[in-house]
Amino acid sequence: MEKRIGSVSIIINETDSVTELNSILSAYSGIILGRMGMPVRDRGLHVINLIIDCTTDEAGALTGKIGRLKGVQVKVILAK
Repeated sequence: MEKRIGSVSIIINETDSVTELNSILSAYSGIILGRMGMPVRDRGLHVINLIIDCTTDEAGALTGKIGRLKGVQVKVILAK
């Protein structure tokens, strides 16, 4: 399969899931080119954006694991 560049947006509104999220991101560090995070304190949210370089299967596996976390939303977009 061909690798593609993409972006993953993650919104966290349950801080209980942060430790598990960081473990998942560490496990997939080989496909993550960059990571930017920003707290939105007045709303109790954290937003993380990842730049990834991977196959569609790898992107699906990553976002699938993240999406199962309590209080976490995730979306991915991949370049054609």
